[in-house]
Amino acid sequence: MSDTSQPKVRTSSTSLVHATFQKYKRKERSFRSSVIATQVILLVVFISLWEIAGRLKWIDVLLFSYPSKVGYQIWKDMLDGSIWPHLSVTVGETIVGFLLGTLLGTLLAIMIWWSRFLARVLDPYMVVFNSMPKVALGPLFIVGFGPGFSAIVATTLSITVIITTLVVYQAFREVDPNYVKVVQVFGGTRSTIFRKVILPASMPAIISTLKVNVGLAWVGVIVGEFLVAKSGLGYLIIYGFQVFNFTLVMASIVLIAIVATLMYQGVSYLERLLTRRKANE
Repeated sequence: MSDTSQPKVRTSSTSLVHATFQKYKRKERSFRSSVIATQVILLVVFISLWEIAGRLKWIDVLLFSYPSKVGYQIWKDMLDGSIWPHLSVTVGETIVGFLLGTLLGTLLAIMIWWSRFLARVLDPYMVVFNSMPKVALGPLFIVGFGPGFSAIVATTLSITVIITTLVVYQAFREVDPNYVKVVQVFGGTRSTIFRKVILPASMPAIISTLKVNVGLAWVGVIVGEFLVAKSGLGYLIIYGFQVFNFTLVMASIVLIAIVATLMYQGVSYLERLLTRRKANE
């Protein structure tokens, strides 16, 4: 009699777990939908208020323009093709600075983790360099690399590399030492410890650093273009100020926001892929 009841109990337990999981998934979908809806509503409200304030002259239209005027500026520049060279230059510089900054910063963090001596030597220098105003280094990069792509990327790297190094290295240090000891007990080398324990455990911090570096890369590129560029969205912002075309300035800022959002969403998609892959392992 007990033998026949056990399958029923297991089936009932499995059904309960499945129902609970489905309820959780519905709740999460509802939550994500609410977040997206709220974000869209806030954006629509902001744009509407900005448009109304501009039309009714609540704000200085010469300085702040308004959405329909900015949208027309972007559309006109896209149709005549004048915006594409500037957009491609800035996006290219940003992607290069973003990728190089993340890669070099992560490699430097690995080197510091690998060598305790190197960590002690470089620690004060990294803290001091991180506290320096990067704008002040711009003229040095211009003189050293020449006025162009290299100087702008160097300005970007001066912002992204140290931040990446500090964040990733701190993530390496915060890995549970018990995991490291287990690998050491079984004869694992430092290389094995890094590959099997440190890097997998630090992957969320590295992904978070990618998200931060999206914004930092844009800051570095725009600052560099302010100083030296003859093309790019940063150049258009400076040019717009010089000729008092603040609609062009706002249009350039809007384009920066759109592309930066797309880059951030790309990193978020990568994070979801890695999370899904880790969950399936």
